[in-house]
Amino acid sequence: MNEITKERLQLLNTGIPPQGYIETGYGLFPEDWRNVQISEVVRVFRGASPRPKGDPKYYGGSIPRLLIEDVSRDGKYVIPSVDSLTEEGAKKSRYVPEGTVVLSCSGTRVAIPGILGVPACIHDGFFGFDNYKDLLPEYLYYFFELLHDKMQSSATTGGVFNNLTTQIMKEMHIQLPGIKEQGKIIETINSWDKAIELKVKLIEQKKEQKKGLMQKLLTGKVRIPGFNGEWVESRLGDLFKERKEVAFNELELLAITSQKGIVRRTEVEIKDNSSEDKSKYKRIMPLDIGYNTMRMWQGVSGVSKYEGIVSPAYTILKPTKRVDSIFMSFLFKLPHTVNLFRRYSQGLVDDTLNLKYEKFKVIKVLVPQDVSEQKAIAGVLLSLDNQIELMGIELEYIKQQKKGLMQLLLTGKVRVKV
Repeated sequence: MNEITKERLQLLNTGIPPQGYIETGYGLFPEDWRNVQISEVVRVFRGASPRPKGDPKYYGGSIPRLLIEDVSRDGKYVIPSVDSLTEEGAKKSRYVPEGTVVLSCSGTRVAIPGILGVPACIHDGFFGFDNYKDLLPEYLYYFFELLHDKMQSSATTGGVFNNLTTQIMKEMHIQLPGIKEQGKIIETINSWDKAIELKVKLIEQKKEQKKGLMQKLLTGKVRIPGFNGEWVESRLGDLFKERKEVAFNELELLAITSQKGIVRRTEVEIKDNSSEDKSKYKRIMPLDIGYNTMRMWQGVSGVSKYEGIVSPAYTILKPTKRVDSIFMSFLFKLPHTVNLFRRYSQGLVDDTLNLKYEKFKVIKVLVPQDVSEQKAIAGVLLSLDNQIELMGIELEYIKQQKKGLMQLLLTGKVRVKV
């Protein structure tokens, strides 16, 4: 890439055209770039859907049908896997070849681009593009990716992009360098995509490593060096007690949760000091006293390292001295423990557990008798969590770097050598 001088960047950012740049009405761009409507360089068409929806005559066949879940999940190259059509259904939809650039165009999730990795049908919530003239498909994809935030923001606020009509898309302007420069820009951005893809794979590998290690450490199949004590079967009611304090005046250091369940606090903001309704409390400041309270909600567990008002939908558990709450929070996520919760649940509503303390307390689990071993196991798993979190931060940093680079390359503020 050609280096961009500080002076030229300052001029570009202030809107003053430096030498070799012109004002197009859509911003400053190199004077050797073309400013054209999209319909001048590519054919825009909309997908279609067979009706009635769900008719087995049209749906459930072997031909992939693209949905918004697919492009949101897969990113650049999309393999539809959620829905499918029969041959009759495909005739009433829009069947497009592998490599087709697609863009979501209706609802609140507009302007999500993708490139089909297989031939598939697209419904009327997507645009497709073909018959390219002096425009590379991948360049169009990156152009849409760059505009995504602006178009999505407009859609969610009821702006012009709330429903991307075919006419709006045809009249949208795109600024184009020559084909060779487009190719170099694509090549440069692709290198960042590969770095992102690699980081995503590393994160998934680390998550799988943690999952496997959890299964071994939390069942005693693998022991941490230095520990060889007995593991004992215990009732959860012997390891955790339910907290039910509700008296506000007598619990100055505790936060009221409206019905039952409280946690310690240091500072509370009150909307209305005169109100007797303690649900008016809206925020609790963090207090660094460690992980001392476990919360259970519909079979989903978590340990809070912050103090806060808790919804009455939660069961607040106070760990005894026989257990480390972080160890238990990991244990509660194992599949066989979740299955126990399901078995003792008071019924499922929309496939969601409804586990009350009365049922929770009789469940038996196998835990190390030595709490130090519990803490050691929790420490290993927390270390993996920290590594995954750090890798996630690195991934977001790479994505932001790519976004900034795209802004420079696709506006010509930085030119590539051709």
